[in-house]
Amino acid sequence: MAKFMSISSATSIPRTSSTPSPLPLRPLSAAFHSKVDLRWRVKCMTSPDTKPDTQVPASSPPPSSSSPASPGLSSHSWSAALGGLGFVETAYLTYLKLTNSTAFCPLGGGIVGDAGGCTDILGSDYSLVFGVPLPLLGMASYGFVAALALQLSKNSLPFGFGASDSRTLLLGATTSLAATSGYLLYILTTQFPGQSCPYCLFSAFLSFSLFLITVKELGWQETQKVLGLQLCIASLVIASLRFSYGAPLPFTPRQPEINLEYIPTEITTPSAPFTISLAKHLRSIGARMYGAFWCSHCIEQKEMFGEEAAKLLNYVECFPDGLNKNTKMALECVAADIKGFPTWVINGEVLNGELTLSELAQKSGFELSDNGSTSVTLLD
Repeated sequence: MAKFMSISSATSIPRTSSTPSPLPLRPLSAAFHSKVDLRWRVKCMTSPDTKPDTQVPASSPPPSSSSPASPGLSSHSWSAALGGLGFVETAYLTYLKLTNSTAFCPLGGGIVGDAGGCTDILGSDYSLVFGVPLPLLGMASYGFVAALALQLSKNSLPFGFGASDSRTLLLGATTSLAATSGYLLYILTTQFPGQSCPYCLFSAFLSFSLFLITVKELGWQETQKVLGLQLCIASLVIASLRFSYGAPLPFTPRQPEINLEYIPTEITTPSAPFTISLAKHLRSIGARMYGAFWCSHCIEQKEMFGEEAAKLLNYVECFPDGLNKNTKMALECVAADIKGFPTWVINGEVLNGELTLSELAQKSGFELSDNGSTSVTLLD
């Protein structure tokens, strides 16, 4: 019994390890109740805030839907890109206009396919507005549209304007471009029938595209609010162009409806010894006469020399391919900068108009002392 007690007393030594099991029972239940109570309090306190947590996934789709439109495919980005293309095209045409260069026309001048129509249109009187090259004005307009649209695409409002004012300003600029292109297309179809101008058509495409993109971005309701402003801008643009081009326009296209085939002129008057000697002298010093087969003064100038002497002249025909609306002067005449007919170039001096034989002899330093019936001495 003592041993048993001793054993029980011995086993009572590890009671410290076994006694904790009953001891936690009481705190465990208390802890359970307290934990439930704590969780209930947390739930009650956080119940209003858990609703936004449940709404987070619902509100997350909108950013994902707007994110694809935010990169470089916004309407303002498209406007900036198209405006940049227009700026490059008009800058090229401005360079050609200021340097009197010939444009590269891949599609030629209409159905026939020569480049005359394209270059004729770009070099016509319609390419100037109040003396200013039209491509230069277009370059400024396209550049302004491109810069403004680029600023709007970056949400950077220029000039201290608000977003609405900046969009209205962009709409006004694209409206003026569209009105200009529309009026120029009218001129192209009525004043240059049968001729094509790729640069004109491309510029019109850019202008109308910019206008439609701007209207779509602004919205139909907002566009209706400024409809009066748009009509005012378009009216001012068309009125300015008509005033610059000079009211009734049908007069201009009917002027170049000339179609003359080249016919060499025949001189039948006889040549005198003096005119033959003068013609030989003019030829020897490199003097040249520039003329055109349809020029009456050129024919009269040749008749002064007579048939034989006229054949000795250094004569340059400036329209060897005839005369029509697509005809260009011969390159030799263009290089000499011939402005009218006839034109003499004697010893580097340009003499315009029909000259008498005495004037030609004097300007060329011609001396003649003939043993025959004619005895003439002319000094310069």
